[in-house]
Amino acid sequence: MQTQFTPSQLAHPDIARADGILRKCVHCGFCTATCPTYVMTGDERDSPRGRIWLIRDMLENDDNDGEVTGHHLDRCLTCLSCTSTCPSGVDYMHLVDIGRRHADQRRQRRVFDRVQRKLLISILPYARRAYVALMLGWLARPLRFILPKSLAAMLAVTPKAMPRLDPVGSKDQVFNADTHPPKARVALLAGCAQRAINPDINAATIRLLNRIGVEVVVRKSAYCCGGVAQHTGDEVAAENAMASTIKAWANEKKYRRLDAVIINTSGCGTVVKDYADHFANDSTMAEDAAQMSAMAMDISEFLDRIGLGEVEIERTQGLSVAYHAACSLQHGQKIKSIPKDLLRKAGFEVRDIAESHLCCGSAGTYNALQPDLAQGLQARKLKAINDAEADIVAAGNLGCINQLADSNAPIVHTVQLLDWATGGPKPRELRSKI
Repeated sequence: MQTQFTPSQLAHPDIARADGILRKCVHCGFCTATCPTYVMTGDERDSPRGRIWLIRDMLENDDNDGEVTGHHLDRCLTCLSCTSTCPSGVDYMHLVDIGRRHADQRRQRRVFDRVQRKLLISILPYARRAYVALMLGWLARPLRFILPKSLAAMLAVTPKAMPRLDPVGSKDQVFNADTHPPKARVALLAGCAQRAINPDINAATIRLLNRIGVEVVVRKSAYCCGGVAQHTGDEVAAENAMASTIKAWANEKKYRRLDAVIINTSGCGTVVKDYADHFANDSTMAEDAAQMSAMAMDISEFLDRIGLGEVEIERTQGLSVAYHAACSLQHGQKIKSIPKDLLRKAGFEVRDIAESHLCCGSAGTYNALQPDLAQGLQARKLKAINDAEADIVAAGNLGCINQLADSNAPIVHTVQLLDWATGGPKPRELRSKI
C-alpha cells in the first residue's frame, strides 16, 4: 500500500511505525474471508483491508475527525484471524492499536459510551469489585428484557451462576509440588474477572501442575494483565496494571528460581506475550518486560513441554470433546494443535467444529460494547458447536466459556479436563451430565 505521509508526520513514532506496517499490505483481500465482522455485515469498512484504508486516510489527513474510522475500529474484535491468513505479514494488531489511539484523540464519544467504558475499566480488572458488580448483575439479570438495549447487553453477559470468589490471587501464595525437589517453579497469573466468574480454572491448574511436580507461585500485585483497560481505551490504567504485574514477576525471578510464567486465560496470554513490544521504548521497564514476555506460556504450551504425567484413561474413554479454539490462542499466540493433542493423550475423542477460525463474539468487553455483532457471532458459534454433537465442549479462554455457556453440552476449560483425566475431581459442570 502506498502512503503519503509528510516528514513532520513521520516524526511521530506512531505514524512512522504505521507507515512500515501499511506498506506491507498488498490489498489481496484474503483477510476478508476470515474476518468475523465482514462475514456478518458485508461492509468493506468492517474488514481488515477496509480498516487499514481508513487508518491510513485518517493518519495522512490532519483534518480527518476520526469518527468513521473510530466507529469501524470499535467494531473490530481484534481476534487477529486476519493475521493467520495474511500472506504479507501485516502487523494488524499493532496497527489497530495505533488507529484506535489516534481516532480517540480526534473524536468525541457519546456520554453513555464514555461512562460504560469507564465503568468496565474501573471494575473488571479488580477481582473483588468485579465479583460485587457481577453479583448485582446476576441478581438483576431477569430484568434485562425490560431494560434499554445498552443496559440489557451488559446484564446478558453476566454468568448464569455465581460461585464464590476465587481466593487464589488474594494474597502472595506458594503451592508446593507433590514431588521433591520440584521439576520446575512457575508463576501463575491468577487473573481478575476469572477469579470472579470461575474459580475452578485456577484450582484445576494448580492441582495439575502440583501433581506433575511443578511448584506454583502467585503474587497478589500481579492482579491483571492490563488487557481490559488497553482494549477499552485507557492506556494509563493499562500500563499501571502491566507494570505492577511485570514488577511482581521480575522480583520473584530476581530472588528465587522461576522457569516460566503460566497463563490459563488465552486473552491475557496474548497481552502478556506483547509486553516486550509495549515497553520497548521505556528505559525503566523494557528489560523486565522483555524477560517476562519471553517466559510467558499458555498452560497448554507448558503441559506439552513438561508432560501430563499418568493418565487415568478409564475416566475419559468414550467421551467426545468439541474443541473451541479461542482466537487469542489460535491467532494471537499461534497455538493450534497443542490443546487438542493433550486432550487426545488424556483419552478424549476430539472433534473439530465448523468455522473454527471465526470468533465467538466475546473478545474481552466486546460483547458488552457491541452486543448486536457479538450476539450474532455467538449464535453462529453455538450452532457449529451443537452440530458437532460432542459430550463436552472445551476452550482455553474464560471469555469464550462464558459466551458459550448455552451450548447443548457442558463447556469447561481444557485444563479442567486434563486435571480430571490425571486424577483430579470431575468438573462440576459435568457431574450431573457425564
